[in-house]
Amino acid sequence: MHPLERIGRHRLERPLGSGAFATVWLAHDPELQAPVAVKVLAENWAHRLDIRERFLSEARLLRRAGSSRVVQVYDIGELPDGRPYFVMEYAGGGTLADLLAGGPLPVRDALALTAQAARSAAALHEAGIVHRDIKPTNVLLHTAPDGTRRVLLADLGLAKSLAQASVLTLAAGSAGYQPPEQAEPGEGIDERADVYSLGAVGYELLTGTVPGPPGKVEPPRRLRPELGEDVERALLRALEPDRTRRWPGALAFAHELDRLAAGSSVRPARRLDGVRGRLGTVTLALAAVLAATAAAVTVTVVLHRGGTADGGVRVADASGRVSLEVPPGWARELRDSGWDPHVLGLAAGHEPALVVADDLSRWSDLDAAVSGVFAGVGAPGDVTARVRALAHAGCRYTGARTFTDADWHGLVRSWSGCPDGGSVTESALVPADGAARPQVYVQIRQRGDGDATDGVLRSLRVS
Repeated sequence: MHPLERIGRHRLERPLGSGAFATVWLAHDPELQAPVAVKVLAENWAHRLDIRERFLSEARLLRRAGSSRVVQVYDIGELPDGRPYFVMEYAGGGTLADLLAGGPLPVRDALALTAQAARSAAALHEAGIVHRDIKPTNVLLHTAPDGTRRVLLADLGLAKSLAQASVLTLAAGSAGYQPPEQAEPGEGIDERADVYSLGAVGYELLTGTVPGPPGKVEPPRRLRPELGEDVERALLRALEPDRTRRWPGALAFAHELDRLAAGSSVRPARRLDGVRGRLGTVTLALAAVLAATAAAVTVTVVLHRGGTADGGVRVADASGRVSLEVPPGWARELRDSGWDPHVLGLAAGHEPALVVADDLSRWSDLDAAVSGVFAGVGAPGDVTARVRALAHAGCRYTGARTFTDADWHGLVRSWSGCPDGGSVTESALVPADGAARPQVYVQIRQRGDGDATDGVLRSLRVS
């Protein structure tokens, strides 16, 4: 069969995604003079009447919802080979999963986005529909010409009317976001099933981690200690295994998230004095460690070591295996408890790492000016390939170069003109003597003129 070039009047441009049952295409509608998304049933399922009906049911439910908070369906049709398709609103801002590629979000952003997703779910519930598969990949972002962002729920392939859901006999949902009543065949469900999934989405936006099984969810403040108790309480209530103890509905959950986003829900990190030669320990709050990746850090004891002969400040991680020297102005806050290299696409595990900056609360936000460095020991995998794949939206890529000194050899990639007015460098380093281990990932953010990258990399020591 020839590849599709048009569906109806719509000219196909590129596939947006493909699943087990369907492919979604970006297409151009010449009548609307606008991009649209076209979902087409996969060829290998076209003969299955039950799958075909489920596919068409999704289009009908999206249309029935009739809300600006849910992806709109414009048209439905059938290809010459008999496969059904439907034409939808195109959301060009990506998904919450795309945002998570940059690590856990700033607290207020995570709370606000989860609240918007909850309002989208509430719109479905008002139309008598339960989604049953809310997760970051199914929450879309639409950016209007004026820059405002709208959250849309999509992919109602598992959705059911609330009347049907009350007597469902088949398990459904995605691991990590699935409430216990959806995992057990024969358990009827209601809108509180979606509340659980929304809680899981909020948990992941705040911690960078998918929650554990129902009843075994690790309290989020162990992963991100600066979260307020009220934020943790709201999430864990949504993730209650017993649905009678959850928020009564998505709208009630959204109201609480809005209240938390508007209030003071983050405990500020304590400051190091920055006095060289002083030795001390303090406990700091955990924010997102990287702008390009997430870091799972659980211990926040900080060791601040004295100054060096040339005026810099040398800091080390809790294990003492990773240390480096930074300009004095950067050495105000430090977290030293390690990271999970899996967030960079390497093998999962817990490896030594530290992040030091003049204001760690700004570290994950490219709109907020900050100077500092993250350095983490890599796990098995190709850290150079992972660094080559990194990108920073809103920054201007200025190229790549090779770094070499007596200890390290590697790749350095740079961006400037970032939204905060500063620059970012991403580095993948391996021992200059050719030893297989350790490899190190380093991210440096700098504001203002000058470039301390090479000095920091030359100062890096890993045992």
